[in-house]
Amino acid sequence: MRLAFFASGGGSNVGAILDAIDRGDLRAEAVGLVTDRPDTGAAGRARDRAIPVTVVPPAEPAVFAQQILDVLARWETDTVALAGYLRKIPEPVVWAYRHRVLNVHPSLLPAFGGAGMYGKRVHRAVLEYGCRVSGATVHLVDAEFDTGPVILQEPVRVEADDTPESLAARVLEVEHRLFPQALALVADGCVTVEDRLVTISAPLRPDPAIPSAHDPGQGPPFP
Repeated sequence: MRLAFFASGGGSNVGAILDAIDRGDLRAEAVGLVTDRPDTGAAGRARDRAIPVTVVPPAEPAVFAQQILDVLARWETDTVALAGYLRKIPEPVVWAYRHRVLNVHPSLLPAFGGAGMYGKRVHRAVLEYGCRVSGATVHLVDAEFDTGPVILQEPVRVEADDTPESLAARVLEVEHRLFPQALALVADGCVTVEDRLVTISAPLRPDPAIPSAHDPGQGPPFP
């Protein structure tokens, strides 16, 4: 897998994925990072590892799409990981890399997704709604925000004393585990998509030290 990242923020998911590559849990080569801001933490993480960084600023839609396609082609990219990228991926890019663009979202989609729903906005909305369970989702990207087919999800209990910050921290821990796992499944050719149905043809490879909601040997995640 020749993996390109898109990120607009601190890049902790970029770091988690790069760590998975280093451990051999994900058979991929990080070929570059696209950002809309030159001074992001994600860009710093990439530069620290000598991974090319390209800033693609906002532009007219057709120009923006072509700039991204040109960068991805130059890197000979075959898969894209959206790791906190806050701009909508242009539809020509989605179709050029159909079923090869993955995003992580800090809720159990389709709940609390859509335009403007990212970061602490999601966690604040979860708490205001009174939910008892939140979680993380890794999904394939389509032409709309957060509506693509789901690859993996994992729940996170909402505690009575949670704040947006405390809930965000626990959900982020799950993202760091779930996103590399989903990419590994794609890299290993274990993911097929028909309409909205994602089929995984091999068992997941969870960290044996961390109980996973996807491990059939585990009981229900909550009492």
